[in-house]
Amino acid sequence: MTDPATLRQRFLAEPHTLRNERRDFHEWHRGRPHYLLWALDVDAPALRARVAAAQRALDGLLLDGYLRQPHITLALCGFPATGPLRAEDEFDDDLITAQLAALQAMAPPAFELGIGGLESFSSAPFLSVHDSTGALATLRRCLHADGQHPQGGYVAHVTVGLYAEAWPTAEVARRFRALDDAPHLPCRITRLSLMGYVAADIGGELFTLADYHLAERRLQWREARQGLAGNVDRHKGEGVCSLSVAAGLPANFAGSTAAFAGKPAPTDRCSHRQVLPQTGAPTDRCS
Repeated sequence: MTDPATLRQRFLAEPHTLRNERRDFHEWHRGRPHYLLWALDVDAPALRARVAAAQRALDGLLLDGYLRQPHITLALCGFPATGPLRAEDEFDDDLITAQLAALQAMAPPAFELGIGGLESFSSAPFLSVHDSTGALATLRRCLHADGQHPQGGYVAHVTVGLYAEAWPTAEVARRFRALDDAPHLPCRITRLSLMGYVAADIGGELFTLADYHLAERRLQWREARQGLAGNVDRHKGEGVCSLSVAAGLPANFAGSTAAFAGKPAPTDRCSHRQVLPQTGAPTDRCS
């Protein structure tokens, strides 16, 4: 796990933050409506309060309208494939099947995380995550996400927002001191969640398709009432810091069918985009 001092040094090595842009990145999603990822839902009152405190410390620097619930991204899945030929950034049921098989075989137990103070990528500030047992690395191996992250090595984090402009990093980092003495917030993790977001909405809310409960080793699908294109069931934050995961892939879970096409799924069975200054294209970090 990367220590806060190293994270701070990396941030300060860049002269300016990356400016984020609020627009529909059609050249990225190409009309595909939803992007999916595995994450830990940590949307609890104490953590929401710390995110709000961090946002206050960075007042005036962040892009308006960041609505993502507090979460820790574990692995990106991509866009659900709609046909037999998958694009490089798409996935089908074979990926989910392999991930669930690995989770069941390795049977990782529930674990504790600590949520700390402010650090930052060049594009987005975040709360640091402390994992003393290496549990996140185990989960990422199960999810076949132990390779290179799109923007470098994996850093567990809870995103606070997105930078609105190219601010001098030295000036931004001085604001991090407001949370330097914040104690670690303990968070017990008992599940991981298959989550997604509307690809055209930068910083929009996450929805949850399914939860894998660690103790029972069972995947539980959430009911999709009106499909992903309209109103989806959004997690309201009840009991979120007591998370859980489990397996049992439904036989009719075929790429982009019941889970992705808006059909009700049985109940038991990635991200904002940053603009690269050189190209004007969004990056692939999901936060």
